[in-house]
Amino acid sequence: MRALRSHGTLVAVVCVGHTRAMGTSFTDNYRFLARYNRWFNVRLYAACAGLTSEQLESDRGAFFRSIRGTLDHLAWTDVLWLGRFALAGETFPSLPTELLGALPSVLQENVRTRTFESLTAFRDTIDAAIENWFAHMPDDAPQRTIRYGNMKGVQREHAMWQAMTHLFNHQTHHRGQITTMLTQLGIDVGVTDLISLV
Repeated sequence: MRALRSHGTLVAVVCVGHTRAMGTSFTDNYRFLARYNRWFNVRLYAACAGLTSEQLESDRGAFFRSIRGTLDHLAWTDVLWLGRFALAGETFPSLPTELLGALPSVLQENVRTRTFESLTAFRDTIDAAIENWFAHMPDDAPQRTIRYGNMKGVQREHAMWQAMTHLFNHQTHHRGQITTMLTQLGIDVGVTDLISLV
């Protein structure tokens, strides 16, 4: 055990020098993140539902320019990752099989041309698939190996848990951009802290 102090105040106690196999608790962590992902997206899309097309699509200086552009990016990249997981032997019965194997350009076009209402329904389908997948995932799945070609065609191979972590980290990164753009429009999404689900 090691005590961590800041200016003489105890802030944490951590275990050092010990490791243990990542088992059920590791998989449960992803189940929790999947639940948080869906909960947050429901709140986010509800906050966006009252926006005009101009407000959704105006360039606000974000990496994908607009609120809609960022929502689109998250939707198609999530499906892209689910397709990579599917190639690793995982299944997503609630997602159309033609999307799981689609080229990135096809996915982008599929998402980009949807109405906001259609995108909202598609987002819910994606999130249900993610949550259902993790709910039924074998405990050893995060330790399995995933192999895929990235967006530049470079072949990658690594533990699946690293890709799973990226999936949720990527969502959090871009949702933060969207909530900032909403705040600039005077819209408060409300509490978004993961710990609020505990």
